[in-house]
Amino acid sequence: MDKDKELEKIAQEKGLWENKHFSGKPSKSSEKQGEGVDSEVEFQRLYTPDNLNLDYLSDLSFPGEFPFTRGVQPDMYRGRFWTMRQYAGFGTAQETNSRFIYLLKQGQTGLSIAFDLVTQIGYNSDDPLALGEVGKVGVAIDSLADMEALFKDIPLDKVSTSMTINAPAAILLAMYIVVAEKQGVDPSKLSGTIQNDILKEYMARGTYIFPPVPSMRLITDTFKYCAENLPNWNTISISGYHIREAGSNAVQEVAFTLADGIAYVQAALDVGLEIDKFAPRLSFFFNAHSNFLEEVAKFRAARRVWAKIMKDRFKAKNPKSLMMRFHTQTAGCTLTAQQPEVNIMRVAFQALSAVLGGTQSLHTNAWDEALALPSQESALLALRTQQTIAYETGVTGTVDPLGGSYAIEKLTEDLEQAVWAYLEKIDELGGAVRAIELGFQQKEIQTSAYRYQMDIENQTRVIVGINKFQKTQEDPPKGLLKINPKVEQEQKQKLAAVYRKRNQAEVETGLLRLEKAAESTENLMPYLLDCVRNYTTLGEICDVLRKVFGEYRQENTF
Repeated sequence: MDKDKELEKIAQEKGLWENKHFSGKPSKSSEKQGEGVDSEVEFQRLYTPDNLNLDYLSDLSFPGEFPFTRGVQPDMYRGRFWTMRQYAGFGTAQETNSRFIYLLKQGQTGLSIAFDLVTQIGYNSDDPLALGEVGKVGVAIDSLADMEALFKDIPLDKVSTSMTINAPAAILLAMYIVVAEKQGVDPSKLSGTIQNDILKEYMARGTYIFPPVPSMRLITDTFKYCAENLPNWNTISISGYHIREAGSNAVQEVAFTLADGIAYVQAALDVGLEIDKFAPRLSFFFNAHSNFLEEVAKFRAARRVWAKIMKDRFKAKNPKSLMMRFHTQTAGCTLTAQQPEVNIMRVAFQALSAVLGGTQSLHTNAWDEALALPSQESALLALRTQQTIAYETGVTGTVDPLGGSYAIEKLTEDLEQAVWAYLEKIDELGGAVRAIELGFQQKEIQTSAYRYQMDIENQTRVIVGINKFQKTQEDPPKGLLKINPKVEQEQKQKLAAVYRKRNQAEVETGLLRLEKAAESTENLMPYLLDCVRNYTTLGEICDVLRKVFGEYRQENTF
């Protein structure tokens, strides 16, 4: 029997099966559980070969081959596990350094830095605006002295480091480079990632400083500098994670992230960079949410769409320019303060979806993060979750183990088509930056978030412990991490010591040179490095850039 006749026969038999078992019967509510009501992709009751409209060699191909649907490496985890990169940062640099060293000793294979809010928006710990926020949601970094303390006894040529920092990303990268210099490590030996993704801040997260145009300049300056000096450094982590945390669905997460990616690539080309010199170091960052099959398909669809964009739209030739390499973090927004131990299961399933979807590195959230920053014990359990998946489940024994599943392949196809529809709409609006200025993505995310909340309130979507299976009385968990209120004062004292010890004339000269460079079109990275070497603070550098670039104020999109 030829293929077309076989598919026709399957379709006929499926129709008979549907009539036999479901004709005239109302759909039970239980059938709707887990259907992906937060998505534009509709789940079907049953998937069979006649649902698929794909050509194996062009739509799937083999792992490590265009369009990379089945993974970016030929052998995937059979050759090497993903990087287990637990996100950590709190209080002072010394405290976070201790957590880093502890996690590395427990088998973590990469570092990931959480910065406090004050650092993220470019202020010093002694600024009046910093009051009450120093060290609360991440580590406080004011100057090179803090970065030196953060990486004390950690050889930077032996670890890979990711920094979740955006508006002042170039400055924190400069600090990292100088710490490496002081360790005797050549910058060419450094590996890691700066998030450096400002566009998603405008639409979803809010830790922006400068307007879009100068912000994009800082990003392309890092692209160029790293291409010439840090060949193993990922110059951007284009983030869908925060878009999803803000309330988007899976399709929007991928579409808005890839639209941002297009904008960054075009900006780099516009300043004269060659596509195959910077594109191999682009990386991505996605959310692993709770709808298991949809998440696996989402990662596969995202790789396929990006490969086509880079090949067809930007004419990249280097196969590494076409590969979407991404970090994944389990979904913080799904963690519940009620019955928080259930979060252990949520995180495990979400992490498994990321592995089955082909992630390159992974952070697993701690079960207590809806209540506090992770304790040392909960952070260890989160790491052990990854290690259990890697060493005990057997899912790493074959490449893309869910590839070929009728449901997975159809969901991958449906997600891809929905992503292309969004990308076309954003192109019609003038691209990602213009669409953000018009409030398009913000409104789409807000609408999706509202629908999600309504689904919870009317129980269309069940959240265990929230709108079903509640406990009448819960005792607060013990052992939660609490940030010492003395951290802020201690950080101010350390900063005062930096002011006393440094050469103020060199600081002022460096800031003046930075200001003049910012007024020109010169690459700012060399000037940032000079400022950092003189122990100029993050706030002082950002104040100069605020003076030249101005500050961004977002309009209300409601």
